[in-house]
Amino acid sequence: MMFSVSPEGRLSLEGRELRCALGRGGVCPAADKREGDGATPAGVWPLRSVLWRPDRVPAPASRLPVRAIDPDDGWCDAPLDPAYNRPVRLPYRASAERMWREDGVYDLVVVLGYNDSPVVSGAGSAIFMHVARPGYAATEGCIALALDDLVALVGAAAPGDAVRVATQGDG
Repeated sequence: MMFSVSPEGRLSLEGRELRCALGRGGVCPAADKREGDGATPAGVWPLRSVLWRPDRVPAPASRLPVRAIDPDDGWCDAPLDPAYNRPVRLPYRASAERMWREDGVYDLVVVLGYNDSPVVSGAGSAIFMHVARPGYAATEGCIALALDDLVALVGAAAPGDAVRVATQGDG
């Protein structure tokens, strides 16, 4: 199944249009994506796995690989580190985003196959689908949905599924 995301922040799921938040830098061609630019990369990104915070939400039903987040889980965002755009254990020797967050945005996460095979240093890291902030505030480059909508997407998704992020005029 292909989930489609418009540059205006609409995601198609089983015939429904869901609101989603995108990067504060808008949507950019994947070739132009850079670490820290706040842009959501356009393209087709496989849904790799699901992470969830077990003290906040129940284990999600999904055909994708599912793993609980631990308090010491992180994601390396240091372009020159060998673990760039990979999960790491905190504390970590280089810059890494904490996955166990107090704001709830990583209570449920879909890891997207962006810049993961091969990993290109500086091309962007930690591009996920996650829980939207209040008011659908812009992300740092991820796709964010209401928790209930993300639960529905995770439940509908299967190995081999992907999300297509379109650019303006890309339709």
